[in-house]
Amino acid sequence: MKQVQTISVKELSEMATKMYDSFVKAVVDLEKKIMAVDAEMHVDEEQLLLENGSRKASLWGINLYPGKFGTDDFITYESMINIRPRQNNQSRNVESADIRAKIDNLVSEVVHE
Repeated sequence: MKQVQTISVKELSEMATKMYDSFVKAVVDLEKKIMAVDAEMHVDEEQLLLENGSRKASLWGINLYPGKFGTDDFITYESMINIRPRQNNQSRNVESADIRAKIDNLVSEVVHE
């Protein structure tokens, strides 16, 4: 598990092969513009970021599918850590289109070919 400001699709593919075969779990910090990757559970990545000064309200769990890089299916916005009634997010999915757009922008800055 590691915190990254940049990562290649190749690195994500290698992580996916070791863990879930087709995807990598990640947690993004929309405030600090960083991402944690390469853990079995989103909660572990969330904890890493919290220990390094991130705020819970800025963290969102996603899944990245390296084989679908460059398509709309590259990111899914689903994690147990996303259930946040206080932030009007009632499900595991990121319900806000605005937050999903911020996640998309951050991922496009962090992940490269």
